[in-house]
Amino acid sequence: MTGQRDRWAELTGGQAGEEYAQRFARLAESGQDIHGEAAFCAALLKPAARILDAGCGTGRIAIRLAELGHYCTGVDVDPSMLAVARRDAPTQEWLLGDLARLDALGLNPGFDLALAAGNVIPLLAPGTEPAVVRQLAAALRPGGLLVTGMGLDAAHLPLPEPSVTLAEFDHWCAQSGLTLRQRYATWSGDPYYQGCGYAVSVHSRPTT
Repeated sequence: MTGQRDRWAELTGGQAGEEYAQRFARLAESGQDIHGEAAFCAALLKPAARILDAGCGTGRIAIRLAELGHYCTGVDVDPSMLAVARRDAPTQEWLLGDLARLDALGLNPGFDLALAAGNVIPLLAPGTEPAVVRQLAAALRPGGLLVTGMGLDAAHLPLPEPSVTLAEFDHWCAQSGLTLRQRYATWSGDPYYQGCGYAVSVHSRPTT
């Protein structure tokens, strides 16, 4: 673990797992589609892809991607979130760890896709963001994809103000050898426009 707590831990005290899971259960019961991120990623992948769900939380996305035939590993720093994931999908791989030190978990590299959804990047411990992007890029195979979703204003974040700009994020990706391939305003694929409050980005690692 890094010495500084991530912004998520500061917000929740590391005890948000059950509450977070119940919120999405209520959304599903109301008829809302809670699998937009999984559908977005599945559309980018061939069958039986290896996926790293970085900041997997309660496992909602990784579990759905596994149901769609992919092999998913979930990593999160919040034990309360992982407890829910392990309860709901005990046969899947769930790892407790700091994304800034992903290499310490002994993962086999060569993932087809690494996902950081749910405002993972803006909620990282301040100053660790470039290291996390480097670690995620290193986990990918040549041609692999980094898919991220993040709020860009207070209306799309559990924070009073944005902690990361897209320019900063793209810079960290470029430093890690990743190239921006696509950007959208929603997980449904709505076009991104300058000034919108949310961005779904697809970066790729070079094939050579």
